[in-house]
Amino acid sequence: MSDATWAGVAVAGVTGAYALASRRLASTPVSGAIVFTAAGVLLGPLCLDLISLDTVGGPLLTLLEAALTLVLFTDAMAVRPRELRTGAALPGRLLGFGLVLSIALGWLLAWPLLPGLTVWELALVGAVLAPTDAALGTSAIANPRVPALVRQGLNVESGLNDGMVLPFFVLFLAAIPGTSYAEEGEAGTFWRALLLSTALGLAVGGGGGRLLRWSSGRGWITGEWRSLHVLAVAAASYGLAVATQGSGFIAAWVAGFAFAAAERSVAAAPVPEDDRSADLAEYLGSLLALLSLLVFGAVILGPTLEQLDWRIVLYAVLSLTVVRMVPVALSLAGSGLRLPTVAYIGWFGPRGLASIVLGLLVVEQHVPGVELIGRVVAVTVGLSVLLHGVTAVTLSDRYGRWYERAVAREPGLREGSGAPAVRRRRRFDLTGPPGR
Repeated sequence: MSDATWAGVAVAGVTGAYALASRRLASTPVSGAIVFTAAGVLLGPLCLDLISLDTVGGPLLTLLEAALTLVLFTDAMAVRPRELRTGAALPGRLLGFGLVLSIALGWLLAWPLLPGLTVWELALVGAVLAPTDAALGTSAIANPRVPALVRQGLNVESGLNDGMVLPFFVLFLAAIPGTSYAEEGEAGTFWRALLLSTALGLAVGGGGGRLLRWSSGRGWITGEWRSLHVLAVAAASYGLAVATQGSGFIAAWVAGFAFAAAERSVAAAPVPEDDRSADLAEYLGSLLALLSLLVFGAVILGPTLEQLDWRIVLYAVLSLTVVRMVPVALSLAGSGLRLPTVAYIGWFGPRGLASIVLGLLVVEQHVPGVELIGRVVAVTVGLSVLLHGVTAVTLSDRYGRWYERAVAREPGLREGSGAPAVRRRRRFDLTGPPGR
């Protein structure tokens, strides 16, 4: 068999093996993200050399882009506007102030630690590593002992900040000579990547949502095809934006909001809270994300481990701690949340799929400092997969116990204020909450 065939067999074997043990592993520190990333390193050039750029180089970016498109679309679909205003306005604080401060702080700390990069390349590092992926530490938002306000805040933040960072990413690319965005100029970038992509997302997502409700109200569509319709709308929004030289990711993210809003606004029977039409897209996005981590471990993280530099490792550690936790603390000042809660929210800001894809887009744009940027992203994401994965179960239980004791002493604790029911996203968790 060819190398590509053996690579496919190996990937199928890892997926099947993890599926067989998934429920058992769900309550342990060994997360799906850790399993697939470690398997990638093992199968890559660093060890068995079954998966390399030669075998997966072509489909690699397609796989990652498809995964992020589905994640952006379904995350946006899942958010309700009221969730941004509940209990201490936690998601609004984290997204409105914390995200921007994270980009700025990541930009600032990169300057002394990553010599050789220009000011806008340093800004790219801050933007690429700003979005969080709470699904890398699923127990942090799935553990019922953690107050709903905190779980919902982390869930909504993770669902939205990957889309909100895209405009910053595009504008920083436009400031770097030689990229396709720079060739279009600031005005062209603003028009195509931001305004046009947003308009296309609104049109495709809004139209798709209204058509689905119209068809459902007449009994024309089956449950299975409802799910396929969601996939079609996500793919159409991305593809149409790319075809018009815009940003497919921005279009898919906006389309998710528009799709859900259109479904809810049509006068026909209201969409129930437990509507499952997005399930197929969520599960497919979960699988693609896990496979993306496997490929990431093989072709990006593994080779990077052979050429580690203390500056890169230090920046990765700072990115997961200072760059995340200081903005969280500042954004939650005056919210009434206790120090353990602020620390818990600050720690659980993993870097995952969005950072990997944005890092590869930097490679695709031929940014001069791409090699160093790629190594920084690889080490940061790899370290995040490991640290956030192994601490999620233990720290969520410990924080949950603190909360139970604190609320018993003080029933009016801010953490216990009202929050909507937490709709747990399925990314990296296809088995249900731990212990169930």
